[in-house]
Amino acid sequence: MIFGYARVSTKDQSLDLQVDALKKAGCKEVYSEKLSGRSKKKPKLEELLGKLREGDILMVYSLDRLGRTSKELINLLSEFKERGIQFKSLREGVFDTTSAMGEAVFQIIAILKAMEVQVLSERTKDGLTAARARGKKGGRPRGSYDKNKAAAAVTLYQRELPISEITETLKISRSTLYQYLRNEGVM
Repeated sequence: MIFGYARVSTKDQSLDLQVDALKKAGCKEVYSEKLSGRSKKKPKLEELLGKLREGDILMVYSLDRLGRTSKELINLLSEFKERGIQFKSLREGVFDTTSAMGEAVFQIIAILKAMEVQVLSERTKDGLTAARARGKKGGRPRGSYDKNKAAAAVTLYQRELPISEITETLKISRSTLYQYLRNEGVM
């Protein structure tokens, strides 16, 4: 089955252009939503992804409607490939995994993405090595250990107060609370 996904960024924008183009291209069902591409949660897209099955085709008007970043797009396209779902973008005709050329383009993008991840990892390692050579340590800076808060955390924990109440009372994170408890020999 051919499904469509349409999205606009604001409530003032119209979905008509995208929906009409998707229906004209053969989409039987079109899922649409009005929200920013920056939104982490896209409820209609998530609903559609849950409905897609092997052999289905997902079609969008434009790639930027599906994802905002190249990483987001690559991850989705990789998921489609694993699940046997084909993908088409109407504006960027080269993104059509139902054709040999589209599949080749996708493979090239996947290779470039893998290379990007590897280069970033190498740069990070090189940077840490250079910093260590100058006597600097990598990683997150450690905060000062507050013995008074640690003692209070132990006392409240031993009184069996809820963790959320202890962290709120002491104005510390859950991980800091557990660090205090471990360091004080309670855990």
